[in-house]
Amino acid sequence: MADQQREYSKRFPDANGYYGQFGGNHYPSDVWPALEELASSYHALRDLPEFLDALETARIGLQGRPTPVHFLKNITDEIGGARIYVKREDLNHTGAHKINHCVGFALLAKKMGKRRLIAETGAGQHGVALASAAAFFGLECEIHMGAIDIEKQSSNVGRMRLLGAHVVAASAGQSALKEASDSAFSAFVEQREHALFAIGSAIGPHPFPMIVRDFQSVVGREARQQFLSLAAAALPDHVVACVAGGSNAIGIYSGFLDDAGVALHAVEPRGTSDELGQHAATLSFGSPGTLHGAQSLVLQHEDGSPAPVSSIASGLVYPGIGPEIAMLHQEGRLHVTTVSDEEVIRTFFRIAKSEGIIPALESAHALAFAIQLAKRRPSSECILVNLSGRGDKDVDYILANYGTEGQRVVD
Repeated sequence: MADQQREYSKRFPDANGYYGQFGGNHYPSDVWPALEELASSYHALRDLPEFLDALETARIGLQGRPTPVHFLKNITDEIGGARIYVKREDLNHTGAHKINHCVGFALLAKKMGKRRLIAETGAGQHGVALASAAAFFGLECEIHMGAIDIEKQSSNVGRMRLLGAHVVAASAGQSALKEASDSAFSAFVEQREHALFAIGSAIGPHPFPMIVRDFQSVVGREARQQFLSLAAAALPDHVVACVAGGSNAIGIYSGFLDDAGVALHAVEPRGTSDELGQHAATLSFGSPGTLHGAQSLVLQHEDGSPAPVSSIASGLVYPGIGPEIAMLHQEGRLHVTTVSDEEVIRTFFRIAKSEGIIPALESAHALAFAIQLAKRRPSSECILVNLSGRGDKDVDYILANYGTEGQRVVD
């Protein structure tokens, strides 16, 4: 499968950084030299044994890879339908899949002679992961985070600072992930001579979506091999991931893109309704546009400006989607669905109480849909979910708003 992934990665993106009609580089020309430097450095390093050995050392020692594939027996028994398995990316050091590309960016920065990593974060998982990778490789770290998320995810803010990162509050607009991305990229433009922008998802101008996909593909490679050994040498019938920017999704999809018999499901946040501004379901309701330097699908107003978005999961509050995910959707490779905040909360408590796993609210979107899907499918089928992060970061918010039983707390 590694050879299949390599062939796919040779086709996409093209020489100009496009995935079909999506992608490219639409930032001002004064930023192009920094992006070209990153692309050329990455291509020169990506296959070098020295680089790969250092990456593998960090994967094993710092991250704790490989992460296992685990059967949700109790939930499956309760449902009586298709069997549900999860790829336990929540067991990564720092609690989510984000560290997969953070370690890669940190190693790239070291090899490129940069001394600082700059990035945005939503729920804080990417920020904590990058701060950890920066400390491991002896680099400075600057994290930009929406002011509203700093308040909501205070424990992750504390972790970032404990790891030595400087946290910058983005207070414009919705004070959320989009604004943090704007703030972080502006800081990178000012500091590009000595800093590397370690983007938080498979978004942005070329070469960022390609680099994030390649570093996250470790999830798909492992999951494929592990599933074949677990399930009588058969592939899963369904692979499920939550999507916003798309890093966890493209990571696990990468192991199965060429398998026509494996259905790939993209689960979007429906928030509280289908009304614009009350959800973050870009594949379902977005239209072609440009956001953060790339052409993709965007939730936007008639004048082309990004629309406000909403989700109970901070990491999914983004009005766009990675260009490669947009292409896969356009080609009909993805089955797209949405899950509401209410369904996410129910699933969060159900997984915790039935399986002893507290999932991130982002991951609970994928799990909620997997449970719905399992009810409709026969017991002969298998569903593999990317459990992309653990919910430690969400516990304070959940307890304050829903108690320990999932009932909305009313002041």
